[in-house]
Amino acid sequence: MTEATEIQRVAKVDALGRSYGTGRRKNAIARVWVKPGTGKIIVNGRDQSTYFARPVLRMIINQPFGALDRAGTFDVFATVKGGGLSGQAGAVRHGISRALDRFSPEFHSVLRKGGFLTRDSRVVERKKYGRAKARRSFQFSKR
Repeated sequence: MTEATEIQRVAKVDALGRSYGTGRRKNAIARVWVKPGTGKIIVNGRDQSTYFARPVLRMIINQPFGALDRAGTFDVFATVKGGGLSGQAGAVRHGISRALDRFSPEFHSVLRKGGFLTRDSRVVERKKYGRAKARRSFQFSKR
């Protein structure tokens, strides 16, 4: 981008010092608030270790902080609906990334390069009529 078309990013923080981001993945939608703190992550009123029991899902959630080298410096409060646990973890990660982008504009380039701000558009394909599943057809019988 040239200097004339460069976008001026401004921090969007509310009166409580929080920044908001909406994350989406598969059928899951997460509402995420981020504020400076001790690294506490609350998902649907529970700690991340109890809500996301699998270590892989907790690792997915903490990826944006690892990319920014800011692990343990932000508190996260998230509510997530829809989908399964894997989709919900991806939605929370996307929401955290968008909230961090709004919190501090200098995080934008690192998050963009890491692919955290891009919404993963892959969703389950719908079932069609005349088919067993989305693409599989019924077994053919000659007689």
